[in-house]
Amino acid sequence: MSIMPIWIKICGNTSLEDARLAVDAGADAVGFVFAPSPRRVTAAEAASIVAHLPATVEKIGVFVDAELDEICSTVSVSGLTGVQLHFEASQELLSKLRERLGPEVRILCVVHFDAGTAQLVAQQIAQHVRNPRVDAVLVDTRIGAAVGGTGVTFDWSEARKTVFCDTGRLKLIAAGGLSPANVAEAIAALSPWGVDVVSGVEAEPGRKDGAKVREFVARARDVDVAKL
Repeated sequence: MSIMPIWIKICGNTSLEDARLAVDAGADAVGFVFAPSPRRVTAAEAASIVAHLPATVEKIGVFVDAELDEICSTVSVSGLTGVQLHFEASQELLSKLRERLGPEVRILCVVHFDAGTAQLVAQQIAQHVRNPRVDAVLVDTRIGAAVGGTGVTFDWSEARKTVFCDTGRLKLIAAGGLSPANVAEAIAALSPWGVDVVSGVEAEPGRKDGAKVREFVARARDVDVAKL
């Protein structure tokens, strides 16, 4: 029996050069941040990048505390194939997003794994498991007011026991502090469906380091090969 290759997303892209770098390295998806951040882009800026990327690569928009119309408009203008909700989205919002965006657009929700929150996160994921509108859940680290891009890992051992277990159809994505140096270890510890990286492959906030991007993807793929 074969194992599906791990899904790899390189997030926080601000230029066509960086997005192409991720694609050429073998990433499955590139991400664009539409929220206050050094990596923030406008819908028009994302559109100018997406237009030059292969159709086979997913283009995921990251939103924080965004309203329905803003998300849907950004998806349409930018040509996105997925949305990543970095906030506690209501069931009503998820329902309306699925209705407006259709079945083809991937909806990712985000939960934050901190010390002492394992059971709460497990409950949140259980709710998403029961919601057919949610395609995947990204598990990230929260540090203070920062909801992503912190460069800090969460407790993989505890998360493996409480969160990264049998979730049926729901796909779990590991994020938070991943880098070329630890992505293989994270995959081995958590056996996630996918991995997501931002700061771990940057030369500076908003600008990618080519060597780090290529090494990150290669090391994640090496773990895939070892599992087959």
